[in-house]
Amino acid sequence: MKFWFITGSQFLYGEDTLKQVEKNSKAIVKGLKLPFPVRYKLTAKTEAEIEKVMKEANADDDCAGVITFCHTFSPSKMWINGLALLQKPWLHLHTQFNETIPNEEIDMDYMNLHQSAHGDREHGFIGARLRAPRSVVAGYWKSPEVQEKIAQWQRAAIGAAFSRSLRIIRFGDNMREVAVTEGDKVEVQLKLGWQVNTWGVGDLVREMDAVTETEIDELMKEYAELYTFKKKDTEVIRCQAREEIAIEKMLLREGAHAFTDTFQDLHGMKQLPGLAAQHLMAKGYGFGAEGDWKTAGLTAVVNAMYPDGAASFMEDYTYDYKHELILGAHMLEVCPRIAADKPRIEVHPLGIGDREPPARLVFEGIEGEAKALSLVDMGGRLRLIAQDVTCHKPISDMPNLPVARAMWRPAPNFYDGLECWILAGGAHHTVLTHDMTDRALRDFARIMDIELVTINADTTPKGLERELKIGDLIYKR
Repeated sequence: MKFWFITGSQFLYGEDTLKQVEKNSKAIVKGLKLPFPVRYKLTAKTEAEIEKVMKEANADDDCAGVITFCHTFSPSKMWINGLALLQKPWLHLHTQFNETIPNEEIDMDYMNLHQSAHGDREHGFIGARLRAPRSVVAGYWKSPEVQEKIAQWQRAAIGAAFSRSLRIIRFGDNMREVAVTEGDKVEVQLKLGWQVNTWGVGDLVREMDAVTETEIDELMKEYAELYTFKKKDTEVIRCQAREEIAIEKMLLREGAHAFTDTFQDLHGMKQLPGLAAQHLMAKGYGFGAEGDWKTAGLTAVVNAMYPDGAASFMEDYTYDYKHELILGAHMLEVCPRIAADKPRIEVHPLGIGDREPPARLVFEGIEGEAKALSLVDMGGRLRLIAQDVTCHKPISDMPNLPVARAMWRPAPNFYDGLECWILAGGAHHTVLTHDMTDRALRDFARIMDIELVTINADTTPKGLERELKIGDLIYKR
């Protein structure tokens, strides 16, 4: 996907100025070092041009968003119809071609050409007047800080485009009697674009029965390159390979990028998918345990935004009050994208699900700053909760806990962090991501028009409680 760069100007300043505006705009586009390509589209001078290009952006599936910049003064009444029609994410880049004012050379011709400080204010007003969801980045375009802000907006826009076409397969329903994994699938499709549908476990078993030994052999070679395991566990691992191949075939056939399963519905299956789910997550698929389709979808979106990043389905499991740390893990399904070292495939009894001991990847998570993300349905609106966390090396080996795991301390501190998470209604399932930024989160929530609640070093339970009440008023509960 690519992004369109549209420069605002007008005919008032003459052809020579317009030629220079176009030349400078193309130089800016060429000089942007971003994760996704930017294409100079045009210098817009009339209402008709603007309306036409916005309609084209809407119709182009490869256009992920529009960046606008007013090199000269561009009367913004002529932008009204076009911006009102725009359905793609919009970034207003408030910059100018030259970094400094040439003291000896500046004259009225220079002033007419380089008047972003003038034109972008007009452009900013019309965006505010339209109540248009837009992001604003201000600063010199060559600045690494400015380009990083644009890059994070790009990732949010890519996530939004991916989200609007996301399909999620649920194998069985969610875990019985659990509240937070429920939700309004119609509302989610309206807001986020996700199509969430159920396939019977019998459909998966039938697909598993059709997997060939040759297909399993090929996947076993891949496992051997990426992970370590004992020869005695080969047959159990081959069972997981069969499950993975079958799940991915169904995902590909349905155009889906995320899935769920549940240990309460494994009819016809020998093992709960462990290694199978973990390796599929490593490929970029989203996953949610116990039928948690919201976390499955959110994992997939984060992976689309940061395809080479470190993110995983996660669950807050238990606390160490002495060291003020949370132990994050799951029965089986933590993604090796967050592994600190080469993961091991191990086979152990599960104690839940009433099936054979499954193979799973065992490893410790990487250290460093991260975010725990939770998407919850508040009834009438979706709330995306993002808490800053610091991941630490586990405090002990835990030899009798054969699962992938991470440990972290939440912001603003351990106890206030726990209180804030509970106040906000954060789920026990999360997406742990080492790449997501505050900027990308804000941009994504703005584009998708959902509530964002952040918990960081400056958050207090008292302040958050007030923020949540204001959110109830804004969204009318």
